[in-house]
Amino acid sequence: MRSYLILFTMALFVALGLTPAVRRWAMAWGAVDLPDGRRRIHQRPMPRLGGLAIYLAFVVTLLCVPLLGTLVSQDFRRNWMRVVALLAPATVVFLLGVYDDFRGANASVKFSVQLVAVAILYLCGFQINSVSLPFGGSWEIPVMLSFPLTALWVIGITNAFNLIDGMDGLAAGASVFALLTLFVCSLSQGHPEISLMSIVLVGAVMGFLRYNFNPATIFLGDSGSLFLGFMAAALSLASAQKGATIIAVAIPLVSFGLPIVEVCVSVARRFISGDALFQSDRRHIHHMLLKRGLNQRQAAILLYGVCALFSLFGLMLLNRERNTMALTFFVLGVGIVLGVQHLRYAEFGALKHKIKQGMTQRRRALAVEAHVRRGAVDLELAQSSDELLAALAELCRSNDFDCVKLEVGEPESYPMGREDWGEAPLGNGCALPEAWRWSWAREELLIADGAESNRFWSLRMPLSTEGGAALGAITFYYDLARGAPATDLIQICGLIWQELGAALERLRSKDQIVSQTIPSRLTRPERLWVTNRL
Repeated sequence: MRSYLILFTMALFVALGLTPAVRRWAMAWGAVDLPDGRRRIHQRPMPRLGGLAIYLAFVVTLLCVPLLGTLVSQDFRRNWMRVVALLAPATVVFLLGVYDDFRGANASVKFSVQLVAVAILYLCGFQINSVSLPFGGSWEIPVMLSFPLTALWVIGITNAFNLIDGMDGLAAGASVFALLTLFVCSLSQGHPEISLMSIVLVGAVMGFLRYNFNPATIFLGDSGSLFLGFMAAALSLASAQKGATIIAVAIPLVSFGLPIVEVCVSVARRFISGDALFQSDRRHIHHMLLKRGLNQRQAAILLYGVCALFSLFGLMLLNRERNTMALTFFVLGVGIVLGVQHLRYAEFGALKHKIKQGMTQRRRALAVEAHVRRGAVDLELAQSSDELLAALAELCRSNDFDCVKLEVGEPESYPMGREDWGEAPLGNGCALPEAWRWSWAREELLIADGAESNRFWSLRMPLSTEGGAALGAITFYYDLARGAPATDLIQICGLIWQELGAALERLRSKDQIVSQTIPSRLTRPERLWVTNRL
């Protein structure tokens, strides 16, 4: 451990000395990040070539390892080919970042170069060949899927670190926790060269972080965020070689929790809102914390704590005596959901509302359709006007309509005028005439003129016999102020219309349209009204 501490300290001081020089070079060379008043939150031009200081400190320290004359340096000499195999593609990605800091590179160029770097890494033997399952065991990946999954992992993590690089010290600090986790894991798995590279890179980043933490005097830049992300992903693959398959994905997946969650949240919210998936914005996790009233220091420290928790959970997976993977992922999943919910993303709020509304509407629609179909059977079996109107009233109560008006007979024979409406006497035994009206409403004022106002949606459907002879009409009303209905009103209207027309024709042919008024159980505000033609 003393050798690791010496190398960590060496990288730390080299980065501390190089970063001010790189800051001056970046300003002189024009590698400057200008504020735009939209996505970038800094107020003045800032040099953004910080990755150069980290890369140089990392490489210089590695070159000094053989001079130590310790067991660590001996292991380094034996495994120098693996070190070169990791450093070569990482250098390609670093140079891509340098180019982007100076000239800017579009997404297609970035992904193409990153894919080349992944291919080099893959050909050197750093691959995902198996994946651990949450409840034990592993899945051996087919050869044809190995490279796509490896590319997805490496490119995804690389760009995840790039994505969170939007606030002073955030990406650099997150990489420290992830690399420390890899350091411990590689030590436990017997990969000294991976432990060496991890701890040296931690030292280089922490030396740079002295100048990058708020208030920052230099930014990490794409040269730094892409390099750190690629190294973290590559070292996680290297630490899994000849080790337990759980290391291949599970521990890095948890340890890189913040960048991964950031990517998933950004993609999800942009997909929900219909925005371009790769469009930059100011709605990342750190931006949302700033909107909640935290300053940059407070937000960075809070997210450091989140990264520390992710790393702690990742290290818990090293315990093979107990099956802790499923429990770990469950606890993390609940924590992530609650944390994202606390950030109050409008996109997820809208999605939650729609899902909840959809579930409620489906339950409501199912219940209403069951009542409507049951009422339709009652209409079909009705043998008297009392039974017909009772079935119709039950249908009205079980759906979303605010008012229903039934008119039987020729239109010119309908009683007109509000004074003609009155509550039917119960059990008077008198027969209804050939032309009559019947109405049902949730509120008494809707019976006459209320439902005719502009706030109501209405649907009038003529009733006729199978031969086409007119029987009358039925009109359905729905209050638009109540919002969207929970059920398919048109379907309900169709079912009622079809069975009601057949029932009226059957009763009419039997001359059984008599009224003893429905022995209704309705009470205010639900009222049942029948009007006779005077």
